[in-house]
Amino acid sequence: MSILRFLLDTNILSEPNRPKPNQLILDKIEQYQDEIVTATIVWHELLFGCQRLPISRKRKKLEQYLNQVVAQLPILPYTQKAAEWHATERASLSLLGKTPPFADGQIAAIAKVNNLTIVTANTSDYEIFSDIVIENWYKPLEK
Repeated sequence: MSILRFLLDTNILSEPNRPKPNQLILDKIEQYQDEIVTATIVWHELLFGCQRLPISRKRKKLEQYLNQVVAQLPILPYTQKAAEWHATERASLSLLGKTPPFADGQIAAIAKVNNLTIVTANTSDYEIFSDIVIENWYKPLEK
């Protein structure tokens, strides 16, 4: 069994369902398929986006993708330990006058307490948090 290493953010999990998906993302998802997870907050964001669409072929295709692909991944919850880390981090950031989006903080907390790297195209959403490892699979890693 592989070790779980990567927590995929909403934009990464949305990519395979795009009309012209980014091949770098598809390759990485395939390469690390046994090492990826997501978070309940990401699952919510994906479902919310889908359920806002009108009943259509596009929505049906997205529902199939979510149920047949994304729902098969391990989906990690926002636990008490994650909430404690998140509260401490929010308090520290608020003292500095910084207020990141609550959902991003929850995702960061889930990654932190599970020792996972957050994979996202929106690295700036997570750079504010201390001691979080972030990768952007949209860009080849620099050597």
